[in-house]
Amino acid sequence: MIKVGVLGAAGRMGSTVCEAVMNDDELELGARVGRDDPVDFLVESGVEVAVDFTTPGAVKDNVRFCLEHDIHAVVGTTGLTAVDLAEIESWAKASEANCLVAPNFAVGAVLMMQFAAKAVSYFDSAEIIERHHERKLDAPSGTALRTAELMNAARGADWVEPAEEKETLQGSRGGRSDGIHIHSVRAPGYVAHQEVVLGASGETLTIRHDSVDRVSFMPGVLVAVKRVADGPGLTVGLEHLLDL
Repeated sequence: MIKVGVLGAAGRMGSTVCEAVMNDDELELGARVGRDDPVDFLVESGVEVAVDFTTPGAVKDNVRFCLEHDIHAVVGTTGLTAVDLAEIESWAKASEANCLVAPNFAVGAVLMMQFAAKAVSYFDSAEIIERHHERKLDAPSGTALRTAELMNAARGADWVEPAEEKETLQGSRGGRSDGIHIHSVRAPGYVAHQEVVLGASGETLTIRHDSVDRVSFMPGVLVAVKRVADGPGLTVGLEHLLDL
């Protein structure tokens, strides 16, 4: 039995994680930590793995606390930069605990990213459109950034850009990640949605994933909780724990 603590337990994702943990015979919910609760409660409760679904402003301090106290960390909070991940990696190396950071825990979203990375050699251009609920704090999403990262790493060549392009409204072409344009939509009614559009002469390919309920993330979260101890150190991306 693995004792689990949930950071951000009062939030929509956190409360869903708590329910999933309680319904799993291999796990025990040892601590619910809300915004105003001391993180020390994780230690007092004997938590072995902490799941963080808090905010970009709080997640780094939470992860550092966990690793300094040899508590494995599973992080679903997005907004971490490459510099942040490098710091977390150094903390994990100095700890007996490990950390897994995943921009998306839905298995379908992980497959979408893998499929997009497989397709890049056959197309000339790529754009990512991601849609989330209006309360999401970061844009673009961590999933979009991770998708672009995987696609660019797999491609190994420049993307084809329009010969001439003029924005009559600044920002209308979205942000860019090494040649991939990323567009973010925020509106009530969405949960988490993303499509990758690849273009070549005479054809396009669209790879799309939709999470219409937060329960879609729970199988991935539970896999991460059970396997984060395998480590070692910092792991980025749920795909490393799946047989893909």
